[in-house]
Amino acid sequence: MFERIRRRRAAEHSEMQRRHYEMWAWLEGQEPPDAQRMQPGPQAAEPAALVDDFLPPELRIPSRDQLAGRMMPWQQPIVLDGQMVACAGCGAYRDWLVLSTRDQIWLRCRTGHQQHEPRLDTAWYNRHAAPADATHATFEDCLRHLGH
Repeated sequence: MFERIRRRRAAEHSEMQRRHYEMWAWLEGQEPPDAQRMQPGPQAAEPAALVDDFLPPELRIPSRDQLAGRMMPWQQPIVLDGQMVACAGCGAYRDWLVLSTRDQIWLRCRTGHQQHEPRLDTAWYNRHAAPADATHATFEDCLRHLGH
């Protein structure tokens, strides 16, 4: 019984494919009714004026390769490989600043201890970081901006 159902479905499928190919072949030879109207018109003799539509220098932000690094706050605990990451200096396990610099990720606790985290990478940082809301000239300015 199931074999008959499978054969019938296969036959219906092949019939639909045949109709599809026939319809496709028929449509390839057709020309849209508005084809003549859509022909490109004569080209303008004079070129359009060039306009500098790029942002002025004071409104541009540096690209990622022009920055020494980026950082973001991370309030919740970080769990890697089933273990909660804790600060080696004070034992804190939440309220981190995550720093991304030179393809390395560093964690900084509220008291100022920094530790390299090799289990995190730049791709992880890029997935979790929000768009930059400011750029700063010094590391200390950035820490002040983020409340550390």
